[in-house]
Amino acid sequence: MPGELTAKGKATRSRIVEGAAAVLREKGVGSATLDDIMARTRTSKSQLFHYFPAGKDELLVAVAQFEADQVLEDQQPYLGRLDSWEAWERWRDAVIKRYEEQGDQCPLGALFLQVGRSTPGARAIVIELLRRWQESLAVGIRRLQATGRLPAELDVDVRAAALLAAIQGGVSILLSTGRSTHLRVALDQGIADLRRAGSAVA
Repeated sequence: MPGELTAKGKATRSRIVEGAAAVLREKGVGSATLDDIMARTRTSKSQLFHYFPAGKDELLVAVAQFEADQVLEDQQPYLGRLDSWEAWERWRDAVIKRYEEQGDQCPLGALFLQVGRSTPGARAIVIELLRRWQESLAVGIRRLQATGRLPAELDVDVRAAALLAAIQGGVSILLSTGRSTHLRVALDQGIADLRRAGSAVA
């Protein structure tokens, strides 16, 4: 949307996006209508198009960004405090809890199916989400290095990338089967591998 929004405008836009996210989770991306969203957010059609002039697809991309941010927010404060093995275990529990509660319905995935990954901004949302997630894991690994729990020569970026890939594999299987077994194993194995690397530290 052209121009800088006022504080009130930003609050209104955020309210619309959050309300739309709630409607899409309840009704499904394919079934929810703009009328449903307007009713939930108490906005008129003119107001909706003021903030999202390109219409529903633009709103869906904004909701996708909200859902992507929520993926990381749901892991806090643990994701930002990976400075001990106990902290890593708490983060593991938070990730499993988050995806078990979500079950086999992924709002972010459904949004991308609806708008298409080629829609402007859609692919960038996924890339940025994974970049932020991997960097948070890398920061946690570096904190373990700084406290002597992991060797300084450990390749942090490779370890963080491998752990994120394992998580995504576990989540994909959960979405296909409704079972979190593989996600649990992926997280347990990833943390165990780190701990074994740390056991070599004198």
